[in-house]
Amino acid sequence: MTAPADVIFTNAEVHTLAEPDETADAVAVRDGEIVRVDNAYEVDFLEGVETEVVDLGGRVLLPGFIDAHTHLMMVGSYLVNANLSVADSPDDCVELLAELDDDRDWILGYGFDESTWEESRYLTRDDLDSVSETRPVVAFREDMHTASVNSEALSRLRDEMPDEDVETEGGEPTGVIVEEAVDAIYEAIEPDAETMRELLLAAQGDAHEKGITGVHDMVRRSRAPEVYRSLELDGDLDLRVRINYWSDHLDAVEEIGLQTNHGSEFVRTGAIKSFTDGSFGGRTAKLTESYADGDGTGQWVVPPEELNEIVGRADDAGLQVTVHAIGDEAIEETLDAFEETDDPGAMRHRVEHVELVTDEQIERFAETGIVASVQPNFLKWAQEDGLYDARLGEERRKQTNRFRTLLDSGAHLAFGSDCMPLDPLLGIHQTVNAPVEAQQLSVTEALRAYTHGGAYAGFDENRLGTVEKGKKADFVVLDSSPWEKSDDIETIDVAMTVVDGKVVFDGRND
Repeated sequence: MTAPADVIFTNAEVHTLAEPDETADAVAVRDGEIVRVDNAYEVDFLEGVETEVVDLGGRVLLPGFIDAHTHLMMVGSYLVNANLSVADSPDDCVELLAELDDDRDWILGYGFDESTWEESRYLTRDDLDSVSETRPVVAFREDMHTASVNSEALSRLRDEMPDEDVETEGGEPTGVIVEEAVDAIYEAIEPDAETMRELLLAAQGDAHEKGITGVHDMVRRSRAPEVYRSLELDGDLDLRVRINYWSDHLDAVEEIGLQTNHGSEFVRTGAIKSFTDGSFGGRTAKLTESYADGDGTGQWVVPPEELNEIVGRADDAGLQVTVHAIGDEAIEETLDAFEETDDPGAMRHRVEHVELVTDEQIERFAETGIVASVQPNFLKWAQEDGLYDARLGEERRKQTNRFRTLLDSGAHLAFGSDCMPLDPLLGIHQTVNAPVEAQQLSVTEALRAYTHGGAYAGFDENRLGTVEKGKKADFVVLDSSPWEKSDDIETIDVAMTVVDGKVVFDGRND
């Protein structure tokens, strides 16, 4: 006799998002695993005396979203510090920072995007001096490659910042810093374990409210790996976390014998993460041709020779590698480095962002099996007169984020947010409604990239990413159908999030 289910989710429009996508009415779960996906009549046979039955009221049930590129510490930082993503001007940022009422040494704000402001400029030292002249003040741009600091922050850390990464005017710092100069700030404000726990728990709650059941977290000089494992041991981690360690952790990873995919049910070792270039916002992404609104072609954060060494060493150690590459020259160097390894497709080496990619490079993704780990919410910059227009010009703007072309080529596509912002439905909306055909995906394709795509990029396609018997019971339940509201997906509410068969967020009565 078949054992009863622990939980039955019924009266739903279930989409498996398998190939092909199939629909059902109900899902039965036992021990955190899907045991039946079928019509309600068939699933009802698994109802026992102690089975919990969850009536979803006709809502849409999908596999849980897997964000393949996150920085959960940063998400937590948005929540407990000043969230500058809601600011419409430099004055708004100053006001939000000034409203912070705490006794911390640093005054911190995260997520401003000057490209959306009428007064489109970076915050300056003078702006932030008006917040405080005695406490260091920092406002991080949402790409995290650029920041603005006040005089006190400069006084404390100027000697640790490379001159070329500190903007000056008349020989004096303006307060705008990029790349390694920003790294000096990150090192100075690195949270201790107690603060990290607060940040990660806040971020986990936010992720659940967005329907996210798993993340690939990019970790650098951080207590996050220790805290994730502590949270799991304490029974407080309800998010599947794949840790991608920055390349400056490579010595430690090798020394303690970590391998890609080693770990537990909720915390696993992922890839070694490196950079090549910077960002379009800071004009530090590496291009083959000059920026449209300034001299130069960007800069290397990690030069090609150093990148080749990192990739070769990590690959030899049996570790997946994932590399930030935004500009076309950076993507070229990254593909070259991966193709020097024995089998980049088998190792599922990944390129993060892939914003300005050439036709030839797209073919290389398809031929090698290298994963394109991309951020659909970046399409907000692809509109006419947006950031890409300003930095790249119209022709190159239309060549950015070509998800349609990548998918049609046979490339593996994984969606993530890079926390700009952490919101899969926003990214899916942007993709379905992208301004250029080469960027557009159907609703089903975009949903798959945010579910099965992330699972594949993390070697998890056999346990996550679709709603099928034998897979983990990780679901998101939406109030409305994205297929029926394809022009308004970003406004759809998440009604419920389920991880391992456990309801971790229930917004049905909000």
